Amino acid sequence: MSIAPIAPVSAVAPTIAPVAAQSPTGGSSFAAQLGRGLETLQAAQDKADNLAVSAATGSLTDVHDYMIASTEASLATKLTVAVRNKALDAFNEIMRMQA
Repeated sequence: MSIAPIAPVSAVAPTIAPVAAQSPTGGSSFAAQLGRGLETLQAAQDKADNLAVSAATGSLTDVHDYMIASTEASLATKLTVAVRNKALDAFNEIMRMQA
């Protein structure tokens, strides 16, 4: 009984051509995205503040508008804090790699 030898493994060739790195937003930079996110956060907070003043003065006819704006501002703030925390974690990890 003859046993066939094990053939060496050849290098795996990529089956998909590499794609050049492209920005998913059509060319805008990460800093521009962050800037727009902060502007959106500020606008949501301003809207909620204005509606809170209207509710306090009695000129707000629909309290639901204030509740929705307040919730939107709260969620936008939480998202911004989460993104900041992830960015800080990534920065700290990079700094640990260099040490």
